[in-house]
Amino acid sequence: MSNVYALLQFGSDPRACRFEDLEERAAFTVATLHQNLPVIKVAREAMWSQQHPDIMGPENAFLYLGPSDTRGYMAYGNSEQIPMANHLRQKREGSSSRHFTTRTGKELKWKVSPQRMECVDGRTTIATWELSEPEDVFSARLVIKHSALSFVTELLTTLILNRMALALEWDKKA
Repeated sequence: MSNVYALLQFGSDPRACRFEDLEERAAFTVATLHQNLPVIKVAREAMWSQQHPDIMGPENAFLYLGPSDTRGYMAYGNSEQIPMANHLRQKREGSSSRHFTTRTGKELKWKVSPQRMECVDGRTTIATWELSEPEDVFSARLVIKHSALSFVTELLTTLILNRMALALEWDKKA
């Protein structure tokens, strides 16, 4: 069993991309379901998750944007609606880090920048997302530690939220 899992991101739009493992199995798909009423679905693919018995948690997340692509709310599967702001918490003004709490109560932090993001649990990095090199056929690489598989859909969903926040400049509109 590997201690880390690499997923390659194809497509640079955080609202429309896919992630595949190194064996070219679809792992996650991110798609905008409705253009007029922006709803984005983050879907964990069965083909990939069946390879990893330690994967737990929701299979899907739905991101409902507010007017003019502002922060709205989200839901994991058919669960309760959560304001997106709850998963993009800033603890100190001016900090680029964004905090979120998993459905099991684990407090995690994304260190956010346009080219690289790290998700940390305390002082341990559990995931790293990095833009690819120009010669690569993929857009970015996400490396996830085994310990994050139990909340991997939440991890990927918050990565997408942070990338959307950068692309849509939510911090400047707040």
